[in-house]
Amino acid sequence: MYDKILVPMALNHDISPETLTAAKALSKPGGEIIALHVYEAPHSMAKAALGEKMLQQGFDTAKTLLEEKTAAHPEVKPVIVTGHSYRTIVEYAADNEIGCIVMASHKPDFSDYLLGSTAARVVRHAACSVLVYRS
Repeated sequence: MYDKILVPMALNHDISPETLTAAKALSKPGGEIIALHVYEAPHSMAKAALGEKMLQQGFDTAKTLLEEKTAAHPEVKPVIVTGHSYRTIVEYAADNEIGCIVMASHKPDFSDYLLGSTAARVVRHAACSVLVYRS
Protein backbone atom coordinates (compact mmCIF):
# COMPACT_ATOMS: atom_id res chain seq x y z
CA MET A 1 0.00 0.00 0.00
CA TYR A 2 1.34 3.40 -1.04
CA ASP A 3 0.83 6.94 0.22
CA LYS A 4 1.36 8.61 -3.18
CA ILE A 5 0.75 6.98 -6.55
CA LEU A 6 1.44 8.48 -9.95
CA VAL A 7 -0.63 7.37 -12.95
CA PRO A 8 0.89 8.68 -16.20
CA MET A 9 -1.85 8.93 -18.81
CA ALA A 10 -1.62 9.08 -22.58
CA LEU A 11 -4.80 10.88 -23.55
CA ASN A 12 -5.21 9.01 -26.84
CA HIS A 13 -5.38 5.56 -25.16
CA ASP A 14 -8.48 4.11 -23.53
CA ILE A 15 -6.68 2.21 -20.77
CA SER A 16 -7.02 4.99 -18.17
CA PRO A 17 -9.94 3.47 -16.22
CA GLU A 18 -7.94 0.28 -15.66
CA THR A 19 -4.78 2.03 -14.48
CA LEU A 20 -6.76 4.30 -12.16
CA THR A 21 -8.53 1.24 -10.69
CA ALA A 22 -5.16 -0.46 -10.14
CA ALA A 23 -3.85 2.68 -8.44
CA LYS A 24 -6.86 2.78 -6.12
CA ALA A 25 -6.23 -0.86 -5.15
CA LEU A 26 -2.59 -0.05 -4.31
CA SER A 27 -3.34 3.16 -2.40
CA LYS A 28 -3.45 3.38 1.37
CA PRO A 29 -6.72 4.74 2.77
CA GLY A 30 -6.47 8.50 2.32
CA GLY A 31 -3.54 8.09 -0.07
CA GLU A 32 -2.97 10.49 -2.94
CA ILE A 33 -3.40 9.47 -6.59
CA ILE A 34 -2.06 11.84 -9.24
CA ALA A 35 -3.02 11.44 -12.90
CA LEU A 36 -0.16 12.94 -14.91
CA HIS A 37 -0.19 13.83 -18.58
CA VAL A 38 3.08 14.92 -20.14
CA TYR A 39 2.37 17.36 -22.95
CA GLU A 40 5.21 17.03 -25.41
CA ALA A 41 5.76 20.39 -26.98
CA PRO A 42 6.89 20.32 -30.61
CA HIS A 43 10.52 20.93 -31.57
CA SER A 44 11.76 24.49 -32.04
CA MET A 45 11.15 24.64 -35.80
CA ALA A 46 7.58 23.45 -35.36
CA LYS A 47 7.08 25.90 -32.48
CA ALA A 48 8.12 28.78 -34.72
CA ALA A 49 5.77 27.65 -37.48
CA LEU A 50 2.79 27.05 -35.20
CA GLY A 51 3.06 30.11 -32.99
CA GLU A 52 2.38 30.55 -29.28
CA LYS A 53 -1.41 30.81 -29.66
CA MET A 54 -1.71 27.41 -31.35
CA LEU A 55 0.68 25.80 -28.85
CA GLN A 56 -1.40 27.15 -25.98
CA GLN A 57 -4.59 25.84 -27.61
CA GLY A 58 -3.02 22.36 -27.83
CA PHE A 59 -2.00 22.48 -24.17
CA ASP A 60 -5.48 23.68 -23.14
CA THR A 61 -7.14 20.90 -25.14
CA ALA A 62 -4.92 18.30 -23.47
CA LYS A 63 -5.73 19.73 -20.05
CA THR A 64 -9.46 19.54 -20.77
CA LEU A 65 -9.15 15.91 -21.95
CA LEU A 66 -7.25 14.97 -18.79
CA GLU A 67 -9.90 16.59 -16.62
CA GLU A 68 -12.64 14.71 -18.53
CA LYS A 69 -10.84 11.37 -18.10
CA THR A 70 -10.51 11.89 -14.35
CA ALA A 71 -13.92 13.51 -13.74
CA ALA A 72 -15.47 10.25 -12.53
CA HIS A 73 -12.66 9.89 -9.99
CA PRO A 74 -12.87 12.80 -7.53
CA GLU A 75 -10.06 11.31 -5.43
CA VAL A 76 -7.64 11.64 -8.36
CA LYS A 77 -5.72 14.88 -8.85
CA PRO A 78 -5.16 15.69 -12.57
CA VAL A 79 -1.80 17.28 -13.37
CA ILE A 80 -0.44 18.29 -16.78
CA VAL A 81 3.18 19.25 -17.39
CA THR A 82 5.28 19.95 -20.45
CA GLY A 83 8.32 17.84 -21.19
CA HIS A 84 9.66 14.60 -22.62
CA SER A 85 7.51 11.62 -21.59
CA TYR A 86 9.70 9.21 -19.67
CA ARG A 87 12.15 11.79 -18.28
CA THR A 88 9.34 13.99 -17.01
CA ILE A 89 7.51 11.05 -15.41
CA VAL A 90 10.67 9.92 -13.59
CA GLU A 91 11.57 13.47 -12.50
CA TYR A 92 8.01 14.20 -11.33
CA ALA A 93 8.00 10.99 -9.27
CA ALA A 94 11.34 11.85 -7.64
CA ASP A 95 10.44 15.48 -6.97
CA ASN A 96 7.07 14.61 -5.43
CA GLU A 97 8.03 11.59 -3.30
CA ILE A 98 5.90 9.16 -5.30
CA GLY A 99 5.90 5.62 -3.87
CA CYS A 100 4.58 3.83 -6.95
CA ILE A 101 3.98 4.58 -10.61
CA VAL A 102 1.09 2.74 -12.29
CA MET A 103 1.20 2.95 -16.07
CA ALA A 104 -0.10 1.15 -19.11
CA SER A 105 2.02 -0.41 -21.80
CA HIS A 106 1.35 -2.05 -25.10
CA LYS A 107 2.77 -5.44 -26.03
CA PRO A 108 6.34 -4.75 -27.14
CA ASP A 109 7.22 -5.13 -30.80
CA PHE A 110 10.61 -5.24 -32.49
CA SER A 111 11.14 -1.45 -32.45
CA ASP A 112 10.63 -1.42 -28.67
CA TYR A 113 13.58 -3.76 -28.24
CA LEU A 114 15.75 -1.31 -30.16
CA LEU A 115 14.43 1.98 -28.79
CA GLY A 116 12.42 1.07 -25.70
CA SER A 117 8.88 2.07 -24.86
CA THR A 118 8.06 4.82 -22.39
CA ALA A 119 7.04 2.22 -19.80
CA ALA A 120 10.30 0.31 -20.23
CA ARG A 121 12.32 3.47 -19.75
CA VAL A 122 10.33 4.45 -16.66
CA VAL A 123 10.90 0.98 -15.20
CA ARG A 124 14.65 1.28 -15.80
CA HIS A 125 15.06 4.79 -14.41
CA ALA A 126 12.44 5.32 -11.67
CA ALA A 127 13.62 5.24 -8.08
CA CYS A 128 10.25 3.93 -6.88
CA SER A 129 8.12 0.87 -7.61
CA VAL A 130 6.50 0.70 -11.06
CA LEU A 131 3.46 -1.40 -11.96
CA VAL A 132 3.06 -1.88 -15.70
CA TYR A 133 -0.51 -2.71 -16.70
CA ARG A 134 -1.21 -4.57 -19.93
CA SER A 135 -4.71 -5.26 -21.15
